[in-house]
Amino acid sequence: MLTELQKLLKKTYTPYSKFPVAAIIKDKLGNTWQGVNVENAAYPSGLCAERNALFSSITYGFVPGEIKEIHILANTEEFIKPCGSCLQVMIELMDYNAEVYLYLNNGNVQKRRLTDFLPLAFRKEFLD
Repeated sequence: MLTELQKLLKKTYTPYSKFPVAAIIKDKLGNTWQGVNVENAAYPSGLCAERNALFSSITYGFVPGEIKEIHILANTEEFIKPCGSCLQVMIELMDYNAEVYLYLNNGNVQKRRLTDFLPLAFRKEFLD
């Protein structure tokens, strides 16, 4: 997975932050979708890699809750974590106990659960 993420990292569009991020999500059947962060001069118009991958998967018919894992790589020497907006989208579209893999270019990886990042998340069930 690291090699795929490293190749994907080269496809980001980050002329402002120079902070490329790549993400790959995988569903329960083994299907994968990829995303990179894409920036825009009007900063709020950009999109993080995690949400890019998740939103793209909807186009191809993925069913919310079927995503079992996400793999994330940035070109940094420390593990990065998804931002709050990405975590909120992940809570809604992924399995609540999905695995989150954080990579470094040297091959080190941390494995966490989605609930580790947002244990008291606002979930769509609260709106029922």
